[in-house]
Order: sequence, then structure tokens, then C-alpha cells
Amino acid sequence: MCKFFGVSRSGYYAYTHNLNRPNPNQSIIDQIARQQKRCKNTYGYRRMHLWLDKNGCHRNPKTVLRLMKTNGLLSEIRRRRQWKQLGQQVHRYENLLNRDFHTERPNSKWVTDISYIHTEQGVLYLSMIRDLYDNSIVAYKTATSQTVNLVLDTIRLAMKKEKVAGELQLHSDQGFQYTSQAYFNLTKEYGITPSMSRRGNCYDNAMAENFFGILKTECIYRQKLKTFQQANDLIDEYIHFYNHER
Repeated sequence: MCKFFGVSRSGYYAYTHNLNRPNPNQSIIDQIARQQKRCKNTYGYRRMHLWLDKNGCHRNPKTVLRLMKTNGLLSEIRRRRQWKQLGQQVHRYENLLNRDFHTERPNSKWVTDISYIHTEQGVLYLSMIRDLYDNSIVAYKTATSQTVNLVLDTIRLAMKKEKVAGELQLHSDQGFQYTSQAYFNLTKEYGITPSMSRRGNCYDNAMAENFFGILKTECIYRQKLKTFQQANDLIDEYIHFYNHER
């Protein structure tokens, strides 16, 4: 029979042996299937990865994607494209900061980023700007969707609060919000010089990531957040503490 089907005898026996072995990923597949049923097949693999991680099941995002794909558990919602549409310009900037996270003057080097805060209501997105002079949080905004306006509103709030006397660099990663035409226009309007991390290099924006790590460790992960309002109140309280007392 092996000769007829063109397979080796050892390969055939290995295949039949594996048929009787339990799937080591069956437990996580079952969890994914139950969660997709609960959320009406709306979770993509990234959101599912975050949900699994929150519930104590730690897997690589690519593993979650593979399991969802091979078991027919991918989201039925078509994701909106976040890259440029026809005629829309995408702006890239040099890595001017170049991991030099020190400065002798306030409001000369800012870093910015967006992070997610999980609640039982859903994901709350936190956009913030940090001053590398004293590591304080200059401004922050939250929203229930990750949009360009979330970033723009954060910049507007920062510029309203602070007096910028000289050249100001604003460093970010390559998220679609920071490559947008609207971001280009607003930074130009305020005379801000954009700086951007190299693609796929999180260490270029380590000081932004560092704050989110502190916030989550000292505040967010110690609470079970039920609502967006509870999360917002907690963020307000912690950032005030971080800027004035910590």
C-alpha cells in the first residue's frame, strides 16, 4: 500500500501514530472557538491574542493566527485597511532622536505612542506625549477607537498646555496615525520636527514603551476594570500621581 501511494513505510507509520496522539493545542482551540461564538465571530487574531493573554493563556500572536486559520476561526468582519488609499500621501521621517533620550531643556524632545487598556466594556486606547527632559507626561487622551484624531487631539492638548521656546522634536513609531497627511499638517502648523523609529524597531521609542510598562504594572494590572469610565478615572489619577508625587 505504501508503494502504491508513493510514501515510505516509516512515513506511513509516523502518520498513523500521530493520528492517535491528542492535539496539544486543542485546549486553546476550544477557548478560541467559545470566545468567537460569544463575540459573534468579531475577534481578529490580534484581539484574540490579547484576550487569551489576559485570561492566562500565553501564546505567540502568530501561533494564534495559525490556529484560527487552520480551524476556520478567523473573524468574519473585513478589516478596514489602515495603509494609504489611492491619492493619500504617506509621510516617513528620519530617526532624528536616534535613541538619545536625554536633553538639557524642557519641551525640546517629546516621545509619543498609543497603548491599549482592557476593560470588560472593550479596549480603551491611550495616546500620550512624554517629555524626555524630566520624563513627565505632557498630555494624554483616550478613545474607544485608534484613530488619527486621537493623536492629533493629544498634540493639540500638549501645545495648549506647554510653552515651547525653541526647536521641538516629536518622536513616534511608524503607526498609520503618524504617517498620515493630517499629522504632517499639524506638526508643520506648530513648527514641530517629527522624528520616527525605524520600521519594526521598538527600542527606538523605548521611553514611550517604558511609561506604558510602568503604568500597567503599577496601576492597570492591579485592577479589574469593568468600564471605560473606571479606566479613565484610574488613568487620570495615576498620571497625576506620576507627574507630581512619584
